[in-house]
Amino acid sequence: MNPFSPGSGVKPPALVGRQGEIDAFDLLVARAKSNTVGDRGMVLSGLRGVGKTVLLNVFADQARRNDWFVIQLEAQPGAAGRGVTRAKLARELEVGARQLRGKPVWAYLKRARASIGNISASLGATGASVSVTTKDGRADSGNLDIDMEELVEDIALAMKKGRAGFGIFIDEMQDLDDELLTILLSIQHLAGQRGWPFYVIGAGLPNLPGKISEARTYGERLFLYRTIGQLNGASASEALKLPMTRLGADTTDEALNILLGAADGYPFFLQIYGQAAWDVTPGKVIGSDDAQLAVRYGTEDLDRGFYEARWQRATPAERRYLHAMAQLGDSASSTGEIAAMMGKSTNKLAVIRSRLITKGVAYAPEYGSIQFTVPGMSGYILRQNQE
Repeated sequence: MNPFSPGSGVKPPALVGRQGEIDAFDLLVARAKSNTVGDRGMVLSGLRGVGKTVLLNVFADQARRNDWFVIQLEAQPGAAGRGVTRAKLARELEVGARQLRGKPVWAYLKRARASIGNISASLGATGASVSVTTKDGRADSGNLDIDMEELVEDIALAMKKGRAGFGIFIDEMQDLDDELLTILLSIQHLAGQRGWPFYVIGAGLPNLPGKISEARTYGERLFLYRTIGQLNGASASEALKLPMTRLGADTTDEALNILLGAADGYPFFLQIYGQAAWDVTPGKVIGSDDAQLAVRYGTEDLDRGFYEARWQRATPAERRYLHAMAQLGDSASSTGEIAAMMGKSTNKLAVIRSRLITKGVAYAPEYGSIQFTVPGMSGYILRQNQE
């Protein structure tokens, strides 16, 4: 009966505080349906645990309900991730085509299906499905930027005839390899100029907008950027109380304040503490003692899962760097200040900093600074040091 559902990308029982982003995407869907051109894609950025993946899934589901051609993938970092991401892209092209079989737009996709078959083979997909065919002449040059442009043109023009859109929904977009990122940005730019209903919808860490701007100087004009952060007090309260009241339970004001204080407005933490509070409370009203116990159990749960997995990936040298960061709190820290605390030069620590960013434990909000990708990481690290 527990209504709370903490998990990566799992939609909470009450999705609150994000209506502005949902409305913005709904408007994009409506404009595609009316063949209104000139829209931008969307980029959601923020720390981990704020609900970016949930929103991206909501957007993709909304697009599918409106018969869009939908590709949904999670970018993977590094050389190995490059191949995995491209293989997933190839597979999603075939899946996206199959999902439109029997829909009115299917008749318009004949030319695009040939392009899908061709580029799927060049991206490394094995075998061709019954929904696609291979044919010379489109998306078969072996040059990825040319082939992707022809592919997007064929699919987008078909979807335009069907009064729908073509969306690529990319989670962890900051991990997309530079070549594919640059190609997608160029095509998004071209789509706006030519009136193609093609949209890149991305989600990633706070450094994602900066990476987009570095890849293409016009990148900041291609997207509607939304920073996804903590929920305000009213929304956080609703996220906790609404699932409870639906099942005939409630909290005292004091208990609610204890849970809200521990969660600090982060949606994932609200689910963790809400779940713990539900489990430890014997009756239908969560009291202050129940809430305090829930915070204890919820924090232990976060330590074992949300934080520990990242801490375990760090080497001893990286952990010393992270501990220095933790002493400065969760906000952005100066690399120079960290170096001074560790008694080393910033140049000698640059490799460690780079490895932590690659591992997704930290990111660089701006030049000469570093910050944890997960809220509350500093508290976890300091707790380990006390044990």
